[in-house]
Amino acid sequence: MKKTAWAFSLLISSAAFAQERQLVQKWETDTLLKVPESVLYDANGKILYVSNIDGQPWEKDGKGSIGKVGLDGKIIAAEWVSGLEAPKGMGLYKGKLYVADVDRVVVIDVKKGAIEKTIDVKGAEALNDISIDKKGIVYVTDSKAKKLLRIENGQPAIFLENLKGPNGVLAQGNDLYILDAGGLYKVGKDKSLTKLAEGMEGGTDGVEQVAANEFIVSCWGGMMYYVNADGSTHNLLDAREQKMNTADIGYDAKNRIVYVPTFWKNKIVAYELK
Repeated sequence: MKKTAWAFSLLISSAAFAQERQLVQKWETDTLLKVPESVLYDANGKILYVSNIDGQPWEKDGKGSIGKVGLDGKIIAAEWVSGLEAPKGMGLYKGKLYVADVDRVVVIDVKKGAIEKTIDVKGAEALNDISIDKKGIVYVTDSKAKKLLRIENGQPAIFLENLKGPNGVLAQGNDLYILDAGGLYKVGKDKSLTKLAEGMEGGTDGVEQVAANEFIVSCWGGMMYYVNADGSTHNLLDAREQKMNTADIGYDAKNRIVYVPTFWKNKIVAYELK
C-alpha cells in the first residue's frame, strides 16, 4: 500500500510539473538597440515597437528613441523616431503610439513615423508603463510618485495614489490590472485593489494576460513568472546569473510569443510560451 501510494503521489506530482508553462527561445536581435526598456507587439502592422532609453533610466538627455523590429528578429530601424528623453512603456490606439517619457506622454503618428504631439503631465516624476483601453483612455504609472494616472481627451488626472511602487499596467477588455511592489492587482470600478498574486521578486515590470485569470509578469532584475488562476506563481525564466534584465515585455497572443527587452544587453529576445 505504501509503495502504491508513493507511486500515485509521484504520478500526480509529475503531471502537475508537466503542466507548468515554459519559455522556449526562438530568436534574439543583434545588440544594436540602445537600452531597450519596452516592447509592444502590433498585430495589425506585424511589427514590434521598442523604446530605447539610450542612457540612464530617468535622465532627460534627448537621446531616447523608438525602434522597429521585425517578427523574425531583424532590426528594421534602431532609431525610427528620435527626439525622446528616456522612453519606457507604450500603447497603440487608432494609429497613434503613446509613449511614457519621464514627465510627459509622447504621441507618435505611426503612418508618418513622426511625433504628433506631447501631453505634459504636471507633477510627474517617473512615468513608466502605459496601457490603453478600448475607449482610448490612457493609463500610465508614475513609479516615483507612486500613482496611476488616467488621460482622457488629452487631459491627465490622478486615478490611484498612495501605491507602493507601481509599474506595469494592463487594460484588458473591461478590466484593469496593475503591478505594485511585487504584487499583481485587479483594479475595481470603485478603484479598490484586489490582490491576484504576490511575492514576485526583482522589481515587477511588465504584465500580459495569456488566458482567463492567467498572466505573465516580468521583473526588471531578470526574473519572469507565470501567474495561475488560483494566484500561485512559478518561475518561467531566471536570467540573473547572465546579468540580463527582463523589462517591459510584449506578447503575441495568437502565436504565444513573449518579447523580452533586455535593457543593458541592448537586444530583444523572443520566446515561445509552451
